[in-house]
This record gives sequence, C-alpha cells and structure tokens, in this order.
Amino acid sequence: MWARDRSAPLRAFLVTESGSAVLLVAGIAVALVWANVHDESYEAFWSTTFSIQLGGAGISLDLREWVNRGLMTFFFLVVGLEARREFDLGDLRERRRFVLPLVAGLAGMAVPVGIYLAINAGRTSAHGWGVAMSTDTALALGLLALLGRDIPDRMRVFVLTVFVVDDLVALAVIALVYSDDISLASLVPALVAFALLLVAVRLRLQRRTVYVALGMVLWAALSSSGIDPVVAGLVIGLAAPAYTPTRNDLQEATGLVRRFREEPTPELARSAQVGLVAALSPNARLQAFYHPWTSYVIVPIFALANAGLVLDPDFLAAAYGSAITLGIILGYVVGKPVAVVGGSWAVTRLSRGRIRPPIGNAAVLASGTIAGIGFTVALLIASRAFSGADLDKAKLGALSAAALSAGLTWIVLRLTALFPAQRRARLLLGDTTLIQDLIPAVDPDRDHIRGPRKSAITVIEFGDFECPYCGHAEGSVRELLTDTEIRYVWRHLPLVDVHPHAQLAAQAAEAAAAQGAFWTMHDRLLQHQDALSFDDLIEHAAALGMDVDRFRDDLASGAYGTRVAQDVESADLSGVSGTPTFFINGQRHYEAYDIDTLTSAVTAERRRLAATGR
Repeated sequence: MWARDRSAPLRAFLVTESGSAVLLVAGIAVALVWANVHDESYEAFWSTTFSIQLGGAGISLDLREWVNRGLMTFFFLVVGLEARREFDLGDLRERRRFVLPLVAGLAGMAVPVGIYLAINAGRTSAHGWGVAMSTDTALALGLLALLGRDIPDRMRVFVLTVFVVDDLVALAVIALVYSDDISLASLVPALVAFALLLVAVRLRLQRRTVYVALGMVLWAALSSSGIDPVVAGLVIGLAAPAYTPTRNDLQEATGLVRRFREEPTPELARSAQVGLVAALSPNARLQAFYHPWTSYVIVPIFALANAGLVLDPDFLAAAYGSAITLGIILGYVVGKPVAVVGGSWAVTRLSRGRIRPPIGNAAVLASGTIAGIGFTVALLIASRAFSGADLDKAKLGALSAAALSAGLTWIVLRLTALFPAQRRARLLLGDTTLIQDLIPAVDPDRDHIRGPRKSAITVIEFGDFECPYCGHAEGSVRELLTDTEIRYVWRHLPLVDVHPHAQLAAQAAEAAAAQGAFWTMHDRLLQHQDALSFDDLIEHAAALGMDVDRFRDDLASGAYGTRVAQDVESADLSGVSGTPTFFINGQRHYEAYDIDTLTSAVTAERRRLAATGR
C-alpha cells in the first residue's frame, strides 16, 4: 500500500550512509588495534580534559565526552532532519503508511529490551537495558550495501524508514532515562531558544549565524539542565521543514541570476546567491552540509573514541559468560529479526492485507537481521549506563552482535539467491502495488504516445523544447525505444523564465498534432532548439508538409495554450519543477537519464512486474 520503488528524499541519504560504512569499520578496527597495542595511551588520549571558559561560566569535558556529547549532537541533527524529511516528502507523508514502520520499529526495540531484562533480571546491570535496543543506521545500511549488491532499493528504503522510528525513540530514552538529575530552571532558556528557533524557521530567516547562536544556547542549556545535550540536535532537525522548490521560487531565483548577468555587481551577486539558497528548504540545506560531515568524520571519530577494548583471553571468557554481554547479543541477534518479522506479519494480518511491507518475505527477514547491528547509539547509552569492566562487556556485546547480524544477513541473502529468478524476485520485491507519483495517469485518448497504446512499461517525460538537457536526453530516449515493448509519453513543461520560446514551441507541437504530425514536429523542434521563433516554427511546419495557413492561424491565436497548460498543471500536481523529468509506470525516476540508467530502471520495473504476476 505504501511501497515506492524509488524515493528521492532517501536516495542521497542511502548513498552517503553506505559509503561511510567503510570509514566506520575502519574506526572500529583502529580503536581495537590501538587499545590492544598500547591501552594506556588510548585511554590517556581520550581522557584528556578540554575546557571552555567565558568569565565565571564554562564547561570542562574530556575528549571522549566532547565527542559523545558534542560532536554526536550533529549526528542526531541529521537523524532529526531525516525524520522530518520523511514526514514532509517521503513515504510517511501519508500518515497511514507510518503504521507499519512504527510497529516494526517499536517492536524491534521492545523485544530486544525484553530479552535483555529477562537475562539480567535481579541484577544491577538491568539498568543498561537501553544498550540492547537501537540499530546503527550508518553501519547497517553500509553493510547491507556490501552484503547484497542486488537487493532492491525498496528494501533499503523500508529498513531506513524503520530505523527512523528506532532513532527517535532511542533519543527519547536517552533524554528521559539516561540523563542526570534534571533541573527545571535550566530548561527555561532551552525552551526559549527552541521557540525562537521555530519563529526563525517560520519567517524563513536566511542568516546562518542566528541558527548557530540559538543552537549553541539550546545545547548549553540542555547540558546544564541534566538532559543529554545530543537531544538538541534532534529537536533542531525536527524543526527544519522539507519541501521541494516551487516553480515560482525557481523563477524568482532565475530572475535574480539574470539581473546579475546583466549587471555583475557584488550587491547583485549577493542577492542572487541568497535567492538561490532561499529556494531550497532549510532541511535540504542542513542535510547537504551536515550529513557528509557526520557520516564521514563524526561517526568514525566516535567509533575511534569508544570502540577500544583490550581483548585478552581472560576478559573474553568473563564477558561472554556475563549477563550483560549475552543480553545484548541475544537482544540484537534474536530479538531484532523476531520483532521486525513478527511486527510486519501482525500489521498485515490485523489490517487484512491493506497495510503490508513494500518488500517480499525474504527481504523482511533480511531487514530484521540487519537491524541487529547496533553500535553508535548502543555505545552512547552504554557509556551512560555502565563504567569500568561492565562498560567493556557492553561494548563487546554490541560489536559481537553486529558481526553476527551481518553474518546472518549474508546467509539470508545467499539462500535467497539460490531460488529461480522469478521466485527470488517475489521473495525480495513482494506483491504490493506502488503508489503513483504521476497525476493524472496516462490517458491514451489524450496523451501523446510513441509505441504501443498499451504496454507493461510506460516511460513519461516532462520536457521543454528549448531545454538543452531535453535535447541531450533525446538520444537516450531514442535508444531506449529500440525496445518496441516500451510506451513513451511526452508532456509539456515549458520553463518560460529561462526559455522564452518554449511556450510557443509547445503550442506549435500541439498545432502539429491537430494535423497528425505531433511526433515529426517534436523531433524537429528538439533537433533545432536554436530556431524556435514564430517565423522559425512556420518554416518547420512548411518543411514537414503541413497546412501552413492553418498552422499559422492556430499558432497566432494561441488555440492550444489550454492544452499545454493542462500538462503544466500535471507537472505541478506530480511535483515536477524542472526538465527533463522522467516517470516509469507512474513512479518518478530520480536518477540520471543516460541510456544505461534508464535501461536499468526499466529492467528493475520488469522484474517487479514479473514478481507480482502482472
């Protein structure tokens, strides 16, 4: 019901998280080697005190705490941004679709916690139950990319959607359970700073210094109140709305750039820069800046600061026999897959199939096993719940669980690969019907269609005859259409703010359609993108052997302006603001439009249709 083959807001996130996994694993490896070669220097370095004083006020923490409480604030800022983006633009913008990931996410935390508490019942170590509940998004997605290169994007999207719930609840647990004695008086400046932050977002203030200052006040106030200051990152991220730029915003930005082109002064350069940035949502701007830093720098540093363990035989024997280590390992390795699979099954049964996972049974199981990789938040909570030998046991449990969960995921995916192609596709893709991004759907009696009127695969392009990128894409489209089973549809989206002749050219194509010559005119216009004036269009009509007088009258009267406007309205309803934009069977194609990428997308859609029996 809520499945999507590709989700634009998530794809860049997935690529960054996957790419950072190697650095994260490297950080863990370096920490282990460092600690086992020279444990004294490892601990001495990360225990070094660093202080900031301003008059009589200040803060003093060791380097490890600066990483855990300071740098990790930016990590959770990205978590909050991703959650907000999912609610505003992603799969969760339809609230009904939140049911399954909510249940799977909560169950994926409750079951491991239950297992941990059962093993640690009656012990002081029971207080560390939070260590066993949260998945490491970066490491899990990165290892998933390495273990299963052929898995569908929808599985990664499903996993990340569940992890959003996981991360949000984990932060709430840190704030409410693993924070120090809370001072309500110190919360007042934090609440004031957050309120001012919401006002600044509402007014769309562009001064970055305002947000930086308010964020610093919020972090310092939470730190002094006893609440873990990493929560500041989460609430700031959740406050940043996500939206796609409207065509009006883009037109205004283009106007500013055009003014600078006509009069290149420093003032107009600044105005154009501000206008371009303002067209993007605060969420997009913050994601673009902070996500690479958190994935490629902060999280690996966190691993380096916290993963160091002295792995001598005596310690390993004691740890693997302790309730702390066993509770964490079993909570992750057994509890996570049982919870994700069981939660998904329960929602499907209770909704009578109306709400179901967007992936097949094997992919759901692999999602559960990969969710057993807990590291970042697990170690963060462990550092607050334990100390000394107990902390080392908790770290070993988290690292062991990650290794075992990765191995289980590899086994699930390898066993799935042994099935015949069609059965394997069904196990990975499931049989859900995808939500349509294209509004309205293709109408053979209205739309311009090249190829068969009915086809299993339909490629739709929103294009502009004056757009050079549409001209470049035309070669890929032509090559794609050598597959005679593909149906191709063109819809107009003239970008009149940057292409002054685009509107007239679109109307010319419709005037040609009235004489049964749409596609010949379409091809000629894209071949002569520098010749689209009124007189040029008349010459094109004559060259194509059309009734020139009728064509001239239709073009001069604007007879087909309404028809073009209908396509533009379709673009607005479908969230399209630029050209060329492609849809495949109603699903927006967010990747490149070269022939290899388009062919790959069509092949993936064919596999999905084969798996669902359509």
